[in-house]
Amino acid sequence: MRQLFGNRAFVLLMVSDFMQNIGIWIRNMALLFFIMEKSNHDPVAVSLLTVIEYVPIFVISMIGGVLADRWRPKRTMIWGDVLSFLSILLILFVVLAGYWQAVFAVTLVSAVVSQFSQPSSMKIIKRCLPDEHVPAATALSQTLMSLFIILGPMVGTTIYQTFGLLASLISLLVLFAASAIVLTFLPSSVDQAPDTTESAGSLLKDMKAGFSYIASSRLLKVLLVVYVVLALGSGLVQPLDIFVITERLQLDMSSVQWFTALEGLGMLIGGLIAAVIAGKVKGTYLLFAGLSFLGLSTFVEVLSQWPMLTGTMRFLTGVLMAMAQTVLMAVMMQQVDEKFIGRLGGVMMPVFTGMMLIGSGFTGWYMSATSIVVVYFTAGALFLLSSFISMKLPISREPVQEEAEAPVSVNATVKV
Repeated sequence: MRQLFGNRAFVLLMVSDFMQNIGIWIRNMALLFFIMEKSNHDPVAVSLLTVIEYVPIFVISMIGGVLADRWRPKRTMIWGDVLSFLSILLILFVVLAGYWQAVFAVTLVSAVVSQFSQPSSMKIIKRCLPDEHVPAATALSQTLMSLFIILGPMVGTTIYQTFGLLASLISLLVLFAASAIVLTFLPSSVDQAPDTTESAGSLLKDMKAGFSYIASSRLLKVLLVVYVVLALGSGLVQPLDIFVITERLQLDMSSVQWFTALEGLGMLIGGLIAAVIAGKVKGTYLLFAGLSFLGLSTFVEVLSQWPMLTGTMRFLTGVLMAMAQTVLMAVMMQQVDEKFIGRLGGVMMPVFTGMMLIGSGFTGWYMSATSIVVVYFTAGALFLLSSFISMKLPISREPVQEEAEAPVSVNATVKV
């Protein structure tokens, strides 16, 4: 742990991520409340805001991953913050001008920009840290994300309700500007340009090279299957969470926030534990434990009629899932060749999101045709299946290398 905080690049990256996460939650909550007020609580307007946040994951994620593999990561992240700053400035102008509907278009721009910044952040971590420190780094990142799951909505809501939309947008401008300034202090060693001997190929060729890289690796194919099964199960239960609270526990629907907070607290503690034991426990064991316990806790939650039992399961699930997510991220960071980090994220994220949406779209009909118990047991079975599949991950100490006979050149990169 001491080595991580002694690494200048990692500390600066964490500070930047901290400010960006605060900014994202302030933006999300401010725009949600603003759209609710302006549209008179129109559910179509609110759902459109959610769709706008998801669309770039499907349309831009792979392209963003390819370009992140081509471009200098430090410069890409700085430009990401600059463009986020400009998009918030544009939102401020259209709101002051009275054209509140334009907020949807500007929010789309902001969501697109993030698809370029995220893979660049992973590349910097890959470059600035030795492989043995990557699990602890991903654990700390997971802890930070868990902290914002708990505090983010509270901070965003408090700023909006206390000071209003204008103050929320101005605070965003300050945060994104400060993040860009912090990133300028990253050492030049993390921003090396691609090898000048590499030729400039088309985006399509680079995308094909990314798929060929995944297809040539047993580890990445198994990891992709784990993502698919896990996302499908998550999609089945995610929309029905409130029904467990109201129908099984006979509590008011407002009580859902406390169970969500318990899970977030568990993830926070799990992330800290993962940071301490990183490298001391075999990753496949942690992943299996987290996913299998998620399956068993899903069975218990839907059968439980005792709030204390359900809350305990939520907390323990949060602890073990934080460890499992840390392992998944560490595997991607350690086992993937640096020049494919962006493209792998560009495949994994749309697949995970897409399967979650398929599960969420199917679960309403499935519950109507059967019962909430059947739906939860199906999801639990999927989680258990993913845990057994995860044991097939052939994790090694060396990154997955491209096959020499791959039909598509993977060296087609250009510098920006």
